[in-house]
Amino acid sequence: MKVKQKLREAVDLLYSRGCAGPEAYSRLLLECFRTADADQARRLQSHMQLHSFAPDNTFFHNRLLQIYAKSGNVSDAQHLFERMSRRDVFSWNALLSAYSKSGSVNDLLALFNQMPTYDTVSYNTIISGLVGHGCCNKAFDFFSRMQGEGFEPTDHTHVSVLNASSQLLDLKLGRQIHGWITSRNLRENVFVWNSLIDMYIRCGEIDLARWLFDRMDTRNIVSWNSMIYGHLRNGQPKKSIDLFHDMSFSGIKPDLVTVSSVLGAFLQIGTIEEAERLFREIEKRDQVCWTTMIVGYSQNGKEEDALTLFNEMLLDDIKPDGFTISSVVNVCARLASLDRGKVLHGKTILLGLEDDLLVSSALVDMYSKCGDTTDAWIVFKMMPSRNVVSWNAIIVGYAQNGLDQEALGLYQRMLQEKMKPDNITFVGVLSACSHAGLIECGWRYFHSMTELHGMKPTLDHYTCMINLLGRSGYMKEAVDIIQGMPDEPNNLIWSTLLFVSALNKDIEHGELAARHLFELEPLNAAPYIMLSNMYAASGRWDGMASLRSLMKDRNIRKIAAYSWIEIDNKVHKFVSDDRTHPQTDKIYNKLNGLIKKLQEAGFAPDTNLVLHDVSEEEKFESICYHSEKLALSFGLISKPLGTIPIRIVKNIRVCSDCHLFMKFVSRITQRSIVLRDSNRFHHFDNGQCSCRDSW
Repeated sequence: MKVKQKLREAVDLLYSRGCAGPEAYSRLLLECFRTADADQARRLQSHMQLHSFAPDNTFFHNRLLQIYAKSGNVSDAQHLFERMSRRDVFSWNALLSAYSKSGSVNDLLALFNQMPTYDTVSYNTIISGLVGHGCCNKAFDFFSRMQGEGFEPTDHTHVSVLNASSQLLDLKLGRQIHGWITSRNLRENVFVWNSLIDMYIRCGEIDLARWLFDRMDTRNIVSWNSMIYGHLRNGQPKKSIDLFHDMSFSGIKPDLVTVSSVLGAFLQIGTIEEAERLFREIEKRDQVCWTTMIVGYSQNGKEEDALTLFNEMLLDDIKPDGFTISSVVNVCARLASLDRGKVLHGKTILLGLEDDLLVSSALVDMYSKCGDTTDAWIVFKMMPSRNVVSWNAIIVGYAQNGLDQEALGLYQRMLQEKMKPDNITFVGVLSACSHAGLIECGWRYFHSMTELHGMKPTLDHYTCMINLLGRSGYMKEAVDIIQGMPDEPNNLIWSTLLFVSALNKDIEHGELAARHLFELEPLNAAPYIMLSNMYAASGRWDGMASLRSLMKDRNIRKIAAYSWIEIDNKVHKFVSDDRTHPQTDKIYNKLNGLIKKLQEAGFAPDTNLVLHDVSEEEKFESICYHSEKLALSFGLISKPLGTIPIRIVKNIRVCSDCHLFMKFVSRITQRSIVLRDSNRFHHFDNGQCSCRDSW
């Protein structure tokens, strides 16, 4: 800005002195060219014409053309070009450069074909322009034509065609260009080598990229950044960090691109503290750095820290983009924090990002995962445009919240709007069929994946079908599906079979599923406990004792069940029989009072779920003080009045006793309860649940 200010002052001084010689204009015009100051160049041009200083001088016109080309000013460049009485190849190249930056591909090609003569610059300009417009195959056609007409490619040419190979992910072509460069013993050019490294990284050849990097005589910041990012992209975060340390020792100062990659590397290998230390050491953090750290916190189980950091970002006057906002919205969805999600929605509107496709899709997903399908639908309905992610968010959200028929209706509407479904779409559709018990409908949608949409069902889709058939009692058909799968069944397949076996008290198939799970996940307690419970329920105490003994020998521990509830933007977490909360006495008094009222209304705790040889009183206490019941009691104490639902989240499936308890409480207290467990949402209203007692 200071350079342009001085240039403006120099032009004003020239005018104040009246008529100056051509040399003065020439020097100033060249300075305009150097600084790309088109406004001052126009002033000088008009003044030169006023004093009859070479108004048709090709040299000056070409320099002015080049200024327009550098700024991508096609209209002014075209206008000046048409007024020129004499044009040389430089003039044509300058206009071609303007079109390569801002013109259409068709206009660029048409202009090139009009040129009376070409040189190496002409070909370099058309090739780089085509690559910039994504027409990489066309660029290679001109690369071949260039050589066929006897023009020797330059470093600029090599950079362009290597970038084209990177875009096309064409390793074979990239290797050919590398070989061509090597065979001619061309001197090392850092820009060419950077392009070679980038090409190999994008094509997945990280070792070749590193081999080139290690042999570079001169490395600028771009070389280091490419290699650090390359290791990260190829799943080698430790090598990224090691290279970052090498870079620091070599005296190269990292920039924000470096820091963003290294933050990502630290976060991938779980060293969140190192990432945080590096982040805090940066004096000027850009939006990418803030977003990287926010995502890192959320991916490492530090959702609260992610939300705090986002607020810091706003206080630091860093404007978030759509990706940042959607990342924070996803954090709210993971926490089921509806209140903070709504606040964030308001900030999104203030920032003018409510119509951003990524943001609005994330908002639909957040409202759905917080059990608020009404607001999810409002956001979805107001979206100016939708993609498959948007449709998936609303379809899957409806299916998870028990609105199965509505989810299937939305799928039909999605097809009517010519939107192509993807794998996630069918997970939502098949889940809706499973929860609603629509076997024929589920089979029809499952077969349509291949027959109508040309998609190969994934393990997730087979899981949905096993769940659908097993819940309806068709265990043989569920096992037949597994045996006919083209891919090896994973732990999700066998876990689903084990679950539906338990529902049907089918110990034979339960044992089959459990054996596979013991091999796939030998330290996961869930299959041991589920099969053990099946043995106990059928009176096979020896089988139960054997499994419990095996768990002890292998030091396998049961995952602790816990629930949490958010009150006034603060999360309160409970475990079974929890006595650590500051309001423990009030919580237990409230819960015991509820149990007494419910028993008077016909509720009886299901002590059969306690599979231990203890007294009935101990069984009663064990079943009555589960974590979700404690969270509910605290919610009723904190929000005794009002129509806003009490929202609870549990990390595993809700047990049948707690499920029945919630139904009774919703009827006795006339309060709506929304419980999100590890499998689905339960909306309890007036003694009924949205899952229709199937979860």
